[in-house]
Amino acid sequence: MGFGVRLFYYGDIPEEKGGGKTDAKASGHDWPLWEIFIRSKQGLDHKHVGSLHATDAQMAIENARDVYTRRMEGVSIWVVESKYITASNPEEAGELYEPAIDKVYRHPTFYILPDEVNHM
Repeated sequence: MGFGVRLFYYGDIPEEKGGGKTDAKASGHDWPLWEIFIRSKQGLDHKHVGSLHATDAQMAIENARDVYTRRMEGVSIWVVESKYITASNPEEAGELYEPAIDKVYRHPTFYILPDEVNHM
């Protein structure tokens, strides 16, 4: 490698007792940010629980398991690299949702559901 620099990777333990010196990549500063979604035992859908840095999806799932399901709260984990998420701008909410105002038939208040139908 050169210049006496040793890179540490996921799972590596530095040989020095006080921890080894790492570069920015090895310390996670250049690792991508992942958004974490957990489906709880009681829930039907995944809920966003937080974010973490990881080198790849598998590492993100393992770290999410360790961080967000320590007490066996989840039955499923989704991880999505943050750069692939596109969000609406809160300042443009009026323009975005305005067309739905005049479509009241889309609201479920007009329908009677039988008692057997749950989770709607």
